[in-house]
Amino acid sequence: MALSEGDKAPDFTLPTDGGDNIGLSELKGRWVVLYFYPRDDTPGCTKEACGFRDAIADFDKVDATIIGVSRDSVAKHEKFKAKHDLNFPLAADEDGTVCEAYGVWVEKNMYGRKSMGIERSTFLIDPEGKIAKIWRKVKVPGHVEAVQDALKAA
Repeated sequence: MALSEGDKAPDFTLPTDGGDNIGLSELKGRWVVLYFYPRDDTPGCTKEACGFRDAIADFDKVDATIIGVSRDSVAKHEKFKAKHDLNFPLAADEDGTVCEAYGVWVEKNMYGRKSMGIERSTFLIDPEGKIAKIWRKVKVPGHVEAVQDALKAA
């Protein structure tokens, strides 16, 4: 069943860079920008992460936590985070459980070749734990601004 705006966001606890864990339930009372991306250190994923990094002060002003999720390992996340000076947690969903729960693990078709992968998607979760907004098949240019606008309108 696909998630819709207004649904309760599936809870999770995932390991992050730095040896910590992050869970949605521990962030209750805050806005959460949960974004799923295909792979660390690829051009689009790097631009998206750096966009969120550069706008962190604006997200902090509205009490919003940014979490990036991919199926890369914690070790890969740590290298990616250090290389690009990222200032928010990257969560490792190595077994894909959270990607499945959010419906972002999908069949992709690249140059006629089909494979499974993460569909670049963002979920804005309100302080009560409900999904306020969903962006699927995200195009990186302008996306961070769209998330900021949705937070301002909320």
